[in-house]
Amino acid sequence: MAGYKPKLDQQLGNESWTERGIEDLFRLHAGWLRTFLLRRLRAQPADVEDIVQDTYLRAARQPGTVIVHPKAFLSQTATNLFRDGKRRESVRARHRESVAHAGAGAGSAPPGLLEQEAALELERLIVAMPDAYRDVFALSRFRHMTNAEIAAHLDISVKTVEWRMGKALAFCASRLRD
Repeated sequence: MAGYKPKLDQQLGNESWTERGIEDLFRLHAGWLRTFLLRRLRAQPADVEDIVQDTYLRAARQPGTVIVHPKAFLSQTATNLFRDGKRRESVRARHRESVAHAGAGAGSAPPGLLEQEAALELERLIVAMPDAYRDVFALSRFRHMTNAEIAAHLDISVKTVEWRMGKALAFCASRLRD
């Protein structure tokens, strides 16, 4: 891969060849590269700016070399970044699918269950729980209290807290199986 080196008369101030070259490269070709990504590769508009930025970052990592054909260099670099992104997306999708498939087989939540739906289901489950179990469950799971702290707070024995917690968990498990 080659970097971009401007002509000597393009160098300004104390900037290095590379800094000035990347600025020139960006100024001259960024608009063209955005259009290339949108029209030729059909990249999502939300992804275009990231790919353009990453393309110029890659060019900046090649100091001291000359780009003879900047558009060819930029288009090839952007195409590689676009393809890498698509491959990563594909791997993630396959992973999500395998996790959802494995989870559905184990009797857990359906694959399409969103976090909001899961939170709503948990709320329904807790509301349906008998009061004595719900108090112990909520103090343990949401306030992160120990069994001894729950016992002192509710003025019951630690054994009663343990028994009620077991019943609360059994209640949750039976409802989730249904």
